[in-house]
Formats: sequence, C-alpha cells, structure tokens
Amino acid sequence: MTKFTDLNLDPKVLKAVAETGYDTPTPIQAGAITPALEGRDVLGIAQTGTGKTAAFTLPMITLLGRGRARARMPRSLVLAPTRELAAQVAENFDTYAKYTKLTKALLIGGTSFKDQDKLIDKGVDVLIATPGRLLDHLERGKLILTDVKVMVVDEADRMLDMGFIPDIEEIFKRTPFTRQTLFFSATMAPEIERITNTFLSNPAKIEVARAATTNTNITQSVVMFKGSSKPKEPSEKRALLRQLIDAEGPSCTNAIIFCNRKSDVDIVSKSLNKYGYEAAPIHGDLDQAHRTRTLESFRDNKLRFLVASDVAARGLDIPAVTHVFNFDVPSHAEDYVHRIGRTGRAGRSGTAIMICIGRDDKNLADVETLVNQEIPRKEVPGKAAPARKSTEKADADTEAKPKRTRSRSRRKPVDADAPQPVAENTSAPKAPAKAAAPAPAPAAEQKQPRDQKPREQKPREDRPQGGRGRNNYRDNGPAIVGMGEDTPAFIALSFAERAKV
Repeated sequence: MTKFTDLNLDPKVLKAVAETGYDTPTPIQAGAITPALEGRDVLGIAQTGTGKTAAFTLPMITLLGRGRARARMPRSLVLAPTRELAAQVAENFDTYAKYTKLTKALLIGGTSFKDQDKLIDKGVDVLIATPGRLLDHLERGKLILTDVKVMVVDEADRMLDMGFIPDIEEIFKRTPFTRQTLFFSATMAPEIERITNTFLSNPAKIEVARAATTNTNITQSVVMFKGSSKPKEPSEKRALLRQLIDAEGPSCTNAIIFCNRKSDVDIVSKSLNKYGYEAAPIHGDLDQAHRTRTLESFRDNKLRFLVASDVAARGLDIPAVTHVFNFDVPSHAEDYVHRIGRTGRAGRSGTAIMICIGRDDKNLADVETLVNQEIPRKEVPGKAAPARKSTEKADADTEAKPKRTRSRSRRKPVDADAPQPVAENTSAPKAPAKAAAPAPAPAAEQKQPRDQKPREQKPREDRPQGGRGRNNYRDNGPAIVGMGEDTPAFIALSFAERAKV
C-alpha cells in the first residue's frame, strides 16, 4: 500500500502530515501528487470528501520550497468558488506548511481591502482567492500574476456552473503560458471537460471514481411528501423535518440542512429554534464575519444544526457531520452529490435524507439519473400532516351536503303578490289583525294593491326621462312603441315627398 513517504514530498511537509495522524494517502492523493510533482497539468475527478484539497496543497508546498516571492507578484494561485472553501484551503495550507517559511494571502469578499493590500505588498508565495475579489485587486492595479508558476482551480465544475467562465478566462490571460495548472472537481460533465481542455495542456487525468457518484458509506433515502393543502404545505414540511430528526434519535449528533432558497434557510432556522432545536443559518447574504462565527460554532459542536444554502455544499471539511437533510431536492443534480458529501467523510458512515414534494419529481429523477441509482423511499414517521378523508367518506359527505347553485338567477322567482302559506300555531292564540297592522301612512304615500284598483297611467310627458334601464320605467305602463308625439314631421313623409323638400 502506498504511503505518503513514497510520494517524494518535502520532509517538512511529511512531518506536518504525520502530525495530523494520516500516513496513507487517499486514491485521489496517490494518483495526483506524483504527476503534480513532475510538473504536469492534472485533471482530478473524485467524490467529494476524498481529500482533493490535500491532493494539490501538498505538492504545491513542495514545489514552492525553493525561491522567494516578490511584492505584488504571488508565486502560486488557488481559485475557489466560495469564501468558505477558500478559507478552508487557507487552513489546510497553514497545517501542512507550518514547518516551511512560505507565506499566503486570502482574498475573499467581506473583508478589508486595506488588510489584503498589506499582505500583497509584502509578497506572498500562495494566493488563495475567489474570482470576484481577485479581479477587484487586478483592476485596482494592486496585483500582478506574471510570476505565477502553479495555478489551481478547485471545484472546477462549480466555478463554471456559477457563471465564472468569463472571470476565469480573464485570470488565465494574465498568468504566464508556462504555468502548471491543476483542476480538481467532484463532477466533470462532458461540456465542462471540453472547456477545461482550453486551460490544460496534456493533463494527467486521475479519475478514482466514476463522475457524479456518491460514497457507498452514506445511507441515502427520500421521503415522498404531499401536504394536506397548498397553503399548509410549507409548515407541514417543516413539521416533517422535525419528525425525521426525532426519528434518527441519538445517532443524529449534528446535521446540515440544505435549502434551495436563502429565504427558506432563514425560515427553517427560525422554525427549528422555535421548537427547541438549536440551529443557525448560513447563506451568501450574511456577512463574512457572521458566516465564519457560525461555522466555528458548528465545528466546535456548540451548534447542532446548520441550515445552509448551496454556499456550504462545496468543499467544506467538517469531518464529524453525522446527517445531511435535504429540505429541498436540489435544482441542479450535481449539487446533490456535493450536499450529501458533507457526511460520511474520511471513512466514516453517514446518513442523507431528502424530502421530495410533488413539484420536485423532475429534479428527483435528474438526481437518480446522475448517480445512476434509485434512491430508496422512506416512510413518513408518524403523521406529518392531517390524514385525508377516504374516498367513501368523501363521497358520503358530498351527498349529505346540499348542492349550491352558482347564480341567484337560477332560483325560482318569488311572487310577492301571491298569497304565501302560513303555518298555523295551534298552541298560541292568534293576534288581532289590527295589532299586527302598521300605522296608516299618509294618503299621498299609500300604495294600493293591484287587485283592488288599477294603477292610473301617467301622461307621456310626465314619465321620467333619462336612462333606458328597465328600472326607470318599472310600473309606468306599457312599453313605448316608436317615438309617439315627438316624432319629427319629415319622418312621416314619403320618399317622393322628401325628394321635393
């Protein structure tokens, strides 16, 4: 079996590696370190959590052992898609380079430009950055990349998926053609590999596992859930999440809960805290200091649940994560591999549970196609939502309820003048007719029943003028035919007489 001592690494690097407790490299490390030390370009494809960061950090430190950096001219460059991943690479560098004199600078958003400029002005051997912040320094004229000897693109597929293609192309143009390029990724789609061919020259391709596969030591499952109604579905889905956590029992010591939207991250985190589950959110809208404190608390086991967007799905090395809950099915199938890769790291076992609602069926099918396996279905523990009525009971309720008409116009009109039947009350004496009759109205306002006296027709000139609505002429006699007495004289003339006029 290959040991780190067999890989021609610098003795100072080997000493630091030994202190971490590792003596045997992972497959991606064993396959990538040797060609990287030979100065070849490397294209590494491996499952997340298999040690890709150390696969480029260890040979890079060895290659930079000789030489000294000049001001504003770093000797190596590491690009990472997110701040958290860049910070993690910096931590790995500190761990493995502590017995060397190499220096580093971390260029990420959310931190002071002034502090970063001071480090760059002193000269750094390793520059670790996100594309956006690196371009900011380049445009300000604070950085020169013509002395870069080793360039690393970590999580290359994510860099391309996030729309960093123009930024990466611009950065590559500013680096020397003779640089050594190392690409590492968990997934490598054919179209992404075609783009990487532009940046790499005759690379050594190390593929220790089929692209987009998941670790076999992770137990995967999916819960097919449907709420009782659309308005209640979000709250019932959060209740289901709590039930899934409770069902795991003491084995769920900590967990990362992934949501597709930042707003859901905040809502789920508040909901968990409301019901006594210690949780905190992490997503791109939070400032860097807050995100760093949250991750530190989670690593130190001061925080049990980390509710995150996909900003935490890539490359974060938190070895002791026992569970991953996908509150949403990821929109991009590749993100599923990265999400569940936060558990089951370094040979440990892990559990990944996903909740799928009706509109996520297509995304679930894409995930299963990518990983080339059907994710086992998991029964809902208890009742996540009120049980629906059975078909028989629903039919019975439907028959018991009277059917409502859609419009009042379908109802049979009631004739107010027709005599209405009155139920007689034999138990109580009838009240005198005079007592029930209202007080007589003035003579001018009294209305005569139609059956007693026919209504007197008003002269035509006294009829109300104005609109032609039927209400204006109600009870005013028969409908008007023609123009009556107001007919103009010329209309009564014949055509011959009109011609003479």
